[in-house]
Amino acid sequence: MSLLSYASTVLRRAAASRLFTNYKTCINNTKSATYSGVATKTIHDVNTKVIKDVILFKYENPKFFMYMNIFAVVQYMFWSYLGLFSFSTLRDAPVDKSTITEDTPWFRRINLGENKYRNTLGTVSIVVGAGSLFMIWMYTLRSVRYLILNKGGRQLTFVTYTPFGRNRMMTVPIENVCCKESRNIAKVQLPLKIKNRWMHYMLDMRGEFKNPLLFDSTAGLLRKW
Repeated sequence: MSLLSYASTVLRRAAASRLFTNYKTCINNTKSATYSGVATKTIHDVNTKVIKDVILFKYENPKFFMYMNIFAVVQYMFWSYLGLFSFSTLRDAPVDKSTITEDTPWFRRINLGENKYRNTLGTVSIVVGAGSLFMIWMYTLRSVRYLILNKGGRQLTFVTYTPFGRNRMMTVPIENVCCKESRNIAKVQLPLKIKNRWMHYMLDMRGEFKNPLLFDSTAGLLRKW
């Protein structure tokens, strides 16, 4: 009886072990089938006809643009004052060449009040001041704060910074927007070109792409006109 009891115990354990092994194999196969059945979502799977306005990109840094424009105004005032000073104050004072030696500094050898020097210095000063102000203002106006895909997916709204702190908004058809570089390649800024608009609109890569795939499917496409 003891031998029969021992044999039945061994058979039950073997059957239980085999059942557990089959169950574990079945679970592993199920997991493999589940994971292999998950498809990677691409831009072709994205529904661009959104039912409400969606923020594609956001870059919040108003203090930077405020300080930069204050610097531009100060530079403009400084260079403009220097230019006006050159035109109005410098007087023609001919240099006595008999007193010039090898040790005489260069600025004592030049008559800054002479017309060619006075006019050149004044013109260059005004151009530098106005040019720096213009470039910084244009950079500010082309820096995107928000990029919004409007309801229906047919238009994009550009919200940009302005020199005086307010936002500037512009809505354009989506087919008139061309992305010049891939979002995954851009390191510092991502340029967007709007048809019939001068210069590019810049997306700072320090900003946040709120809906990357939706951006790639709409504003992030390279279009040729």
